[in-house]
Amino acid sequence: MGRYFGTDGIRGKANESLTAYKAFQTGRYLGYYFSRQGKQKIIIGKDTRLSSDMLEASHAAGISSEGCDAYLAGYCPTPMIAYLTRTEDFVCGAMISASHNPYYDNGIKIFSKEGIKMSADVEGLIEDYIDGLVDIEYKTGAEIGKIISYERGLEDYLDWVCKEYPTDLTGMKLALDCANGSSTMTAEKALTRLGATCTVINNTPDGLNINTKCGSTHPEAFQEFVKNGDFDLGLMFDGDADRQIMVAPDGRLVDGDFVLYICGKHYRDKGILNNNTIVTTVMANLGLFKAMEREGIQVASTQVGDKYVYEEMCKHNDLVGGEQSGHIIFKNHETTGDGLITALAILEIMKETGKNISQLMEGLKIYPQLLVNVKVSNKESALDDAEIKAAIDQVNQELSGNGRLLVRPSGTEPLIRVMAEAETDEICADVVGRVADVVRAKFGVTD
Repeated sequence: MGRYFGTDGIRGKANESLTAYKAFQTGRYLGYYFSRQGKQKIIIGKDTRLSSDMLEASHAAGISSEGCDAYLAGYCPTPMIAYLTRTEDFVCGAMISASHNPYYDNGIKIFSKEGIKMSADVEGLIEDYIDGLVDIEYKTGAEIGKIISYERGLEDYLDWVCKEYPTDLTGMKLALDCANGSSTMTAEKALTRLGATCTVINNTPDGLNINTKCGSTHPEAFQEFVKNGDFDLGLMFDGDADRQIMVAPDGRLVDGDFVLYICGKHYRDKGILNNNTIVTTVMANLGLFKAMEREGIQVASTQVGDKYVYEEMCKHNDLVGGEQSGHIIFKNHETTGDGLITALAILEIMKETGKNISQLMEGLKIYPQLLVNVKVSNKESALDDAEIKAAIDQVNQELSGNGRLLVRPSGTEPLIRVMAEAETDEICADVVGRVADVVRAKFGVTD
């Protein structure tokens, strides 16, 4: 990770670690970098949090000050920006979003012309400029860029989604939780266009309620909503709509592990699962690895982050990959996770097989899992600490193949994540608690 860019762009509290000026600087360097080949076009999208307008304006001002034109797509999903960047004449795209974080956080994700996260080399150049290691001059006169509204972006994206998955959803009853975020602008429109009957909640964003006790990271209320209703499936998005966690009619969660399990088996049975392989991360549930082994399907594992999943998929042209958190990538259709595409992929399988979601979930046993986040003073030092390493080794010896412990740094926050999977909740609580206590004692900080 860089000085400012984590696994998912720049992220932090708005006007604290992520200021309007830093958004301006980031936009300014992008404008400088791409205007060297003449005046270019850069698209900007944003989610619905309060600070997104401010950061969008600052970022666009920076872009135009260095001779590129900034096109404002407005409130939209992150995957829409990835799609438009790679299919229209934009040299790059930026999304103002902090994804599943609370409203007071925000971020800037930058996509290359290929619709993937910007390369670390370019991110490093932006960081050098922010830190004052590079000096650039403002454009003047006719070289200054414009800031242009790009309202057609949403319709272009919706047309593409429905073309990619033209499944007739007539008769299907769906519940949607839009997390008061970006999917408010797209999900119901696409699904009703395809024939589904939708009941939508958490679709009235006010700048402060994005991800607040709703959406894919806070599923409890929506699980009860689906369980007490009459629905074929519940769909939950996160703030910027690149994740999808589903809810079965009985209230059970259908997370990314289940999606990979269902899609892996279905595509295998259709003979289209390239390399007989799915791609996931080290955070996938142990049950997924065991189920895929039973099914004779290979699993390629990467570090956490959908960009790493996509890189692995590109190396071998694998068809499907993703994360337990709901970032799923279907390589024949997209370059980054898209909650709406994920929902449509599962709905298509339900239609093709005639099976309901509960039937498709059969055969995947989810091991109890516990994740504890420990706020620390220095993530790198904590992971290099001999005492912490010894505690981790001791736990893994005790689990001896009947579970596992994973300790890793957060890509966006000053946290060490301690996660265990084992045969019982009690074992998970014991081993996670022991290791987290050592991390907390040596490097822990309080708010």
